[in-house]
Amino acid sequence: MEVSASSATESRVEVSGSGLFQAPLTTLLGYSTSTSSDDHHHQEEHSIRIVENDDHQGVGEVGLSGPASSSSSSSSSSSSSSSSYQRYDVQLWTGWLEQILPFSLFLLLVFIRQHFQGFLVTVWVAAVMFKSNDILQQQTALKGERKFCVLLGVSTVLILQVMSFYWWCCSEELLYPLILLPPKQIPLFSHAIFVIAVNDTMVRQAAMVLKCMLLMYYKNNSRGYDFRKQGQMLNVFEYSLLLYRGLLPTPVWYRFFLNKEYGRFFSSLITGLYLTVKLTSVIEKVQLFLAALRVLSRKEMHYGSYATSEQVNAAGDLCAICQEKTHDPVLLRCKHIFCEDCVSEWFERERTCPLCRALVKPAGIRSYSDGSTSLYFQLF
Repeated sequence: MEVSASSATESRVEVSGSGLFQAPLTTLLGYSTSTSSDDHHHQEEHSIRIVENDDHQGVGEVGLSGPASSSSSSSSSSSSSSSSYQRYDVQLWTGWLEQILPFSLFLLLVFIRQHFQGFLVTVWVAAVMFKSNDILQQQTALKGERKFCVLLGVSTVLILQVMSFYWWCCSEELLYPLILLPPKQIPLFSHAIFVIAVNDTMVRQAAMVLKCMLLMYYKNNSRGYDFRKQGQMLNVFEYSLLLYRGLLPTPVWYRFFLNKEYGRFFSSLITGLYLTVKLTSVIEKVQLFLAALRVLSRKEMHYGSYATSEQVNAAGDLCAICQEKTHDPVLLRCKHIFCEDCVSEWFERERTCPLCRALVKPAGIRSYSDGSTSLYFQLF
């Protein structure tokens, strides 16, 4: 790459086409650093020209221009020397990346080829789970218009997939953690990750089947109360699932860390530390599950509290949403009162008060009343 500059406010950078093809990062970085160092001296108009050579051909030109600037000769020399060192370090890193990235891609392709069957199964299971989650959310939003055949089809596919997978991978190491028992043998790290990921995925799909059954049960109920109860039941299902999924990896990692080959003291110490950290996570999930149960039992609400008769009389016994007499009045944190059915349906789309537009934040618990299932893996 050649850079030519004159006293006039114009310079030209000629880039070899072969260099741009073989090492694009280094070539472009060399141009960017050279133009940045030239800007310390004077304002110039730059252009890039990719010249033709024996290997590759290409011609292109880019013009760059900017505002004029001036600096002293001493400061410009010191800044240029420091920038040259930085430019050299960055070019070393980019050269290393250009060499390692193709090799990493080759390793990835070989790994996929060696585990091609497992790779296809993983892609299929993930695709079914993501698609089933989307269908559940769509059918939940349809309420009384949801389709029974769609829910039945999703349930059938998920049941067949779970049963087929455990039949195909029939192993005590997979079945023991489902009942929270540690495997008999100490697993390797990769095998422990595999067991936990498989059980976590299959448990979520089994929970989706239960949600489909719940949606089919509430299909013919057109009253708002039933759909509100449906949303509360979906919350309880999901938080009980999160609690169970949080416990699933525990027996596997317990057996993995309690390896006497590392020494009795070291293995006991690591196992105790893991169980202590795990206990804090489980306690948090238990609290969320109990909060969902309290909402189901009408003792608490996500977005407010039940209003007393005095509060309803003071505000006027009229719901601003349905314009009728307030049924099961709910007092929001902004002190406005609405029917529980009306405001529950409103909060499926908005998180603000229908009157004052004040932000109504949930009381420390996320709502899964839309039928969604948490898609992140619980590996630890």
